[in-house]
Amino acid sequence: MTLTPRIALLLLLPPLLWAGNAIVGRLVVPDIPPLMLNLLRWLLALALLLPLGWTALKRPGEVLRRWRYLAPLGLLGVGSYNSLQYMALRTSTPLNVTLIAASMPVWMLLIGALFYREHPQRRQLLGALLSLLGVALVLSRGDLSALARVHFVAGDLLMLVAVMCWGGYSWLLARPPASMQAEARPAWGWAEFLLVQTLFGLFFSGITAGIEHELTPMTVVWSPWLLLALAYVAIGPSVIAYRCWGLGVTAVGPAVAAFFSNLTPVFAALLSAALLGEWPQWFHGAAFVLIAAGIAVSSRRQAG
Repeated sequence: MTLTPRIALLLLLPPLLWAGNAIVGRLVVPDIPPLMLNLLRWLLALALLLPLGWTALKRPGEVLRRWRYLAPLGLLGVGSYNSLQYMALRTSTPLNVTLIAASMPVWMLLIGALFYREHPQRRQLLGALLSLLGVALVLSRGDLSALARVHFVAGDLLMLVAVMCWGGYSWLLARPPASMQAEARPAWGWAEFLLVQTLFGLFFSGITAGIEHELTPMTVVWSPWLLLALAYVAIGPSVIAYRCWGLGVTAVGPAVAAFFSNLTPVFAALLSAALLGEWPQWFHGAAFVLIAAGIAVSSRRQAG
């Protein structure tokens, strides 16, 4: 499908909201354990989704018959990605985390080639290169030699696993297993579909948060700021971003959508600069041009 302005806007919103999620996640590190943060985030999201998608629960048999598909979606998209990201932010630097997340198009192409027989074309590889170069400009603040001084720690490995999980989640959204395609999908709207994913994801999130509490007990420091942060991560990066991402991935495919995810560190840099009172510099604009070029080059294959 052609990358229309509407689809482009849908795919621009998630990285903007996820950039805010990374900043908020970093700020609340001293106040709440990372797995508990993810659990509370999705519990609040569930409360928001229930009035919109409760009809999916009227026929539980339809949900249970599809558990082999819904459980991996919930595990990868709800239960794993942000849990691992929040954990990574406790031990890794924002530079390293964003650099690893910027490898998303590469993992999307690799997963597509290995599991879906979608071999990348030259334009997709060129788009990945342009996009990664744009992100590298932001991360190095215009000095690419600074990337050679990056040192990786345990949190970086967690973020690498998180990126792989998100790649698998996106491909599952776009290409359900053949058994699921053969059977007519229930008349679920976006809210119903995200609701059932959230239920499965909360099962895994609850288990991991319980283990976290037993192994590394930490008291939650409740405050108005923490409640506001929880409200943001539940509404913006969860309900709104997942809705837009699902529509965008379905429309243009995971490989093209992955290039939009590379805008997350650009938006994160701009938001951080705004909070610090700093104006964007030349490399922010250059990075945006390179990432946009990567999106355009890659999407031309989908349009043709």
